[in-house]
Order: sequence, then C-alpha cells, then structure tokens
Amino acid sequence: MPMADVAPSQAMQRHLVNFISLLRSHDVRVSPAETLDAMDVAATLGYARRERLRDGLAAALAKTPAEEAVFHHCFARFFDRSLADFARTREERSAEGDAEGDAVGTDAVGTYAVSTDAASTDAATENHRASVEQLLDEASRDDAALAELLATPLLQQLRNNDSTALNLALAEAAASIDLSQIRMFTQKGQFTRRMLDAMGEEQLRRTLARLEQQGSPALEPLRRYRDILREQVRDYVEQHYLLQAEGQNARFMDDLLSRTRLSHLEQRYLHRVHELVRQMARKLAERHARKRRVYRRGKLDMGRTLRRGIANDGILFHTHWKRVQKTKPQLLAICDVSGSVAAYAKFLLLFLYSLQDVLPKVRSFAFSSHLGEVSDLFAQYPVDKAIELVNWRYGGATDYGRSLQDFARLALEDINSSTTVIVLGDARNNNGDPQLEIMRSIYQRSRRVIWLNPESRRAWGTGDSEMLRYLSTCHFAAECNNLTQLERIVDQLLKLNR
Repeated sequence: MPMADVAPSQAMQRHLVNFISLLRSHDVRVSPAETLDAMDVAATLGYARRERLRDGLAAALAKTPAEEAVFHHCFARFFDRSLADFARTREERSAEGDAEGDAVGTDAVGTYAVSTDAASTDAATENHRASVEQLLDEASRDDAALAELLATPLLQQLRNNDSTALNLALAEAAASIDLSQIRMFTQKGQFTRRMLDAMGEEQLRRTLARLEQQGSPALEPLRRYRDILREQVRDYVEQHYLLQAEGQNARFMDDLLSRTRLSHLEQRYLHRVHELVRQMARKLAERHARKRRVYRRGKLDMGRTLRRGIANDGILFHTHWKRVQKTKPQLLAICDVSGSVAAYAKFLLLFLYSLQDVLPKVRSFAFSSHLGEVSDLFAQYPVDKAIELVNWRYGGATDYGRSLQDFARLALEDINSSTTVIVLGDARNNNGDPQLEIMRSIYQRSRRVIWLNPESRRAWGTGDSEMLRYLSTCHFAAECNNLTQLERIVDQLLKLNR
C-alpha cells in the first residue's frame, strides 16, 4: 500500500511536531491551525517521497520568502537522510584515509597510479573480520554472560554491520528520551548517556569491565564495537544539538541584547539590534492595529451598498455607512542627541518610525545645543541614513534651556489636549537655565508628557542633572536604557492612544 494511503503513525506525527517546534525556534510563525494543516498535508502526501513532503509542508507553513528560506534550511537538516557508519571507528577511518593517500603515486608522465590492489585489501579485511567473529564465538562457549550479550539485538546488528537497523535504533532511542529537548552544550553528555542506555549499551559496558579483569581475548573486539557505538551516538547527539540549539541560541542572544544597555552594545551587534527593534515594532503594530468598525449612521457608503445589493438583484437590503473620522492625536518626540545619550535617541527614533502604521502623526525633534525638527529627514531618506544626518546636524554639547526655547518657537502652538510629548534625555544641562516655565506650558497644553531617562534613577538630580526639577512637569517619567524597557513603555503609550 502506498505511503500516502496510510495514516501517519503516532511516531511520525510526533516527529512532525518536533519539526514545527524547530521552525518556531527559528522565528517562523506557526499557529495551532497551521500545525493541523501540516498534519493533513503529511497524511495526504505520505513520508515516502521527501521532496513532495517538503513542498507540501512549505506551502502550509511558510508565509513569506524569508520564512520559506528558513523552512528549507531546517527541513534539509531535520530530515537528513545520511546514515551513520557503524563499520569502523573514527581512528580506523582516519588510518584508512592515510593508507589510501600513501598508496597513490605519480608515474613518469605525471598521471596518478594506484599501487595497492583494492580487491586484495578488501579480502584481507574480510578475513580479519571473520577471524575476530570466530574468536568471539569461541570465547562465548565457556562464558554464559558473554553469549547472552552476543545474542542481544544490539550486538547482532553491530557484528553484522546492519546499518539500517542501527540507524533505526538511534532514531527510536532519540525519540524515547525526547532528544529534541536538548538546548545547551552542557546537556550533550547527559543525552548521550541516556541514548546509550536506551540502546542497551549498559550490558555491554558491564561485560567489558568483567572481561578486562579476566584478561579475556574477547575484550578488544567488544571494546571496538563499544567505541563505534559511542562515537556514532555522540555524533548523533551533536548533530541534534546544533540543529535544536541554533534557534534557541539566537533567541537567547536576542534576549540578552534586548536587556543590555544600549550604550554598552558592541558595534558588531548593532545590525542585529536594528532587526530586533523592527521585530518589536511589528509585534506592537499587530497588537495595536486599528480595527475596522461598522457604523449604523453617518454618510451612506454608496459603493459598498451597491456591491452588497448585487446578490439581491440590485435591491439594497443592506446599507453601509461612512463616518468622518476625528483628528488623530499627535505624537511629538524630542530627542537629546548629545554624545552621552545619542545611542538611546537613535533607537527611540528607529522604534517610532517602525510604527508608522500605528502611531498617529509623529513629529520628531532633535537637540543638543539647539533644537530642530527632523521629521522631513525621515520622509526623504531611509531610517538609518536619516538618523545619521540627525546626529551630524544636532550633536554637540547639551543646552536644554535654549533647546526648549527653540521647541516653543517651532511647535508649542501645535500642542493641544490630544497631543502626547515624549522627551528622551538625561536632563544634564551643564548648569544652565532649565527653562522650567516652557516645560510647564507643554505640560498644561498636552494630553501627557512622558520623559524617558537612560540614566539610573539613583543618578537623577546628581551633579548637573535637572531631572528632579523636570519631574513636576511630566505626567510620567521612567528609566529607559534598553530595548525591553523601551518596548514596554511604547506598548503602554499605544494602549493609551487607542
């Protein structure tokens, strides 16, 4: 009966679930409904033809070109068909390779010639193997425990070099100990031991310990089988660790980067941090996306009403209405781009402009010694280039007083009861005039003023910091120096703006 006509076994279903877990660890979004779809695809297509199964699962699970690339990468490694080699130890394979290299010479005209007769070599190897097996059989006649060991399926498969059965035993042992749960390199030894026990290696180990005390001639052949088995199990666990840990390690690094102070990030991680910012922004955008509402009054939406009436021979049973939307609230972001906080401002601007579909009317201002609006730079250039130009134009020594005067001149009259103002800065003013009256005016006019300070709260008000004085002009102030804090604060802001 064809594989496609046979319902997938519970083991194959579990294998497929493990594969989907692997995809999720690599940031491929797979919902429970899509998991059920994948089960149906596997049941319909079967597992016999690898390429057909791959294409079917890709259609069910990968939704974007990027996810499709990740899917093919994971599928090729997870469903790898290469079989472990139980014929020789690693040392024997290495020695054989060296012997083949030594056996190749160069003749007078520069061509390569093999001086060793391959057939005679194979015959010698087979004769040696036969003598070893005869030695084991003779030793087992007077040793009941050794005879019992040689009769086990594991030793039978090793002695007969039954690669198919041994590889199947590897897969069954891995499933029995749930090898898919391996995450850290320190777990490799633990999972290797558990797999060996699941395959029955403990009996071989006990017998070897006894034979070593007796000085039995069967010791070396059995030790060779043990070494082959251990090497292949270790390699199998290593492959699965690399497969499973790849996505988990990436998540661990992302979590570490998101909790690291932005000023402490090394240059080599900035590209990954930029991608993290975009991922966080996409998540918040999906969470806070505006949902379409159906109204029962307002202006008649003639186009939708007529289209809905086509099914009723043009009779307009169902009417649709439009309403004039209210003016969306503004968001004004004021970012200190002086040397001490430039990195924080960069990521706040990147975060805000990654949320253009959700955040209403974002206007951005940058300052150090003076302030200017930089919204047009983000309209004209890519985000990274725009941020670079912002730092170049407005970087320098900090003067909050003069910068607030510039802001009052540019935008104070535009602030109303629907405006949210975000200030990002450390409030260190080089002992200048903080212009508190301007901040009070912003506070009184706006819906809310949010101040994000990258410094620790313990440092607020120390030295030339004016933060404690600015607190009276803010609705909310918080320490914000990593991506996790920034995401949480922007999430709360979006909830308030809905």
